[in-house]
Amino acid sequence: MQTTSSVFDDLARLMTGAMGMAQGAQLEAKSFMRAHADRFVAEMDLVSRDEFEAVKQLASDARAEADALKERVAALEALLKDRA
Repeated sequence: MQTTSSVFDDLARLMTGAMGMAQGAQLEAKSFMRAHADRFVAEMDLVSRDEFEAVKQLASDARAEADALKERVAALEALLKDRA
């Protein structure tokens, strides 16, 4: 019965080692893919979410200011028509 136990112990050690290697390979693959994806995004020259939101806010403010100026010009034009 000693040899059977030894075979199972060897098999268990082999499986444990294989699992460790598989986990190591998985971590290495994830690291490689993340680095590759980061490099791809950097090469694409994409903007960050924060930059996008800042420009979006600037555009919204500019549109509001333009609308206010349109109303002001319209009021001034109406005033000029009344005086003429």
